[in-house]
Amino acid sequence: MPLIALAISIAILLVLTVRLKLNAFLALLVTSFCAGILNGMGADAALKSILKGFGDTAGSLAPMILFGAILGKIIEESGAAHSITGAIVNVLGQRRIQWAVLLAAFLIGLPMFYNAGFVVLIPLIYTMASATGLPLVWLGMPMAAALSGVHGMLPPHPAPAAIALAFHADAGRTLLYGLPIAFAGAVISGPVWAICFRNLRTEPPPGLHVEQSFKDRPLPGVWVSVTTILFPVALMIAGSTVALATRRVNAFTATMRFLADPNVALFLAMILACYTLGLRRGRPFEALMKDASGAIAAIALVVFIIAGGGAFKQVLLDGGMGESVKHLTSGMAFAPILLGFLTAVFMRGATGSATVAAITAAGIVLPIVPSSGVRPELLVLAVGAGSISLSHFSDSGFWMFKEYFNLGIRDTLATWTGMEILLSLVGLAGVLVENALLGPP
Repeated sequence: MPLIALAISIAILLVLTVRLKLNAFLALLVTSFCAGILNGMGADAALKSILKGFGDTAGSLAPMILFGAILGKIIEESGAAHSITGAIVNVLGQRRIQWAVLLAAFLIGLPMFYNAGFVVLIPLIYTMASATGLPLVWLGMPMAAALSGVHGMLPPHPAPAAIALAFHADAGRTLLYGLPIAFAGAVISGPVWAICFRNLRTEPPPGLHVEQSFKDRPLPGVWVSVTTILFPVALMIAGSTVALATRRVNAFTATMRFLADPNVALFLAMILACYTLGLRRGRPFEALMKDASGAIAAIALVVFIIAGGGAFKQVLLDGGMGESVKHLTSGMAFAPILLGFLTAVFMRGATGSATVAAITAAGIVLPIVPSSGVRPELLVLAVGAGSISLSHFSDSGFWMFKEYFNLGIRDTLATWTGMEILLSLVGLAGVLVENALLGPP
């Protein structure tokens, strides 16, 4: 029944958003309630599930998104993004901008959650598109592919790290084996897949990006701009390095892990940007706060839409979707790599959460890991690759990509969901190749 309810719910969401043109946030709430009723939940239970999913998602993502939006607005208003864009264009040339975006996003994404990396990098994508005249989506897809690949497959991101622990896999070797797989996936699903959408042109949503002229005032220095933007990345890298290097808990490790939290790192980066790109360069504090207010107002609807996706996901989980998929896959007997991958694919399509999909699939595969004849590190990567696939309406990343790149539902399905499926398949192919090359543990 939950699988049938999922299919009907997606059909309802498509009718509401594509045919009736209902606001995406309202459509998600209506669809979430319908999904709850279809799954046999009472009206009160469905409402509680919606509120829980909305609150959990907003509570975990809203501060990070808002801090990132304010940071991005200060970067934009100060001219720092223009300064960095000019330096990149001068060094690599316009023909290689996609590859610069890919490399930057891949490195930044190693310690940074997908959502945090997205909101840090999106102002640069806007500015590059404006300065070069290149299509916004064509530039943004390499960024999204790189961030998604490292988030889904590589420690120290939550799901891969948790699966590595459950499988008794070495986190360092998982990262080593996974780096070439994730990078290859980002290349094929980013710059290569983006070729199909070279003629798809959109403009940033009103309020998120306004073209600026800096002819009447000097731009901030490139190194000051880069340092400010990479400050949260440095904090997260430092925290991740400490977490990987030692499991001892003392004042130093606790402090580093606290500073590495994306909410804390982006908040501190926002404060730093107010000084280095604002007060230090003579901008009054009132002007900076006006920028902050404008950023919050512009991003509010995006936060609500993402939280609406979280509500939909929670209703599906509370309605028994996870148990249905577990029951469906529990009797499957085929290669452990494919079992882990396909189970994660089903769970991602059912719940929208890569983390839930990966951890659930890991629980199914776990009993056969010791006798599988496959390196546990490769099983971690297989499950992670599967968890990336089939991203759709219940995934916050889907709605972030749609809203930030100002796309319709059909174009988002073609670009984002197509990118995720391709990234997932390349990940599976990479795991199979490495398994053949490396042999049994």
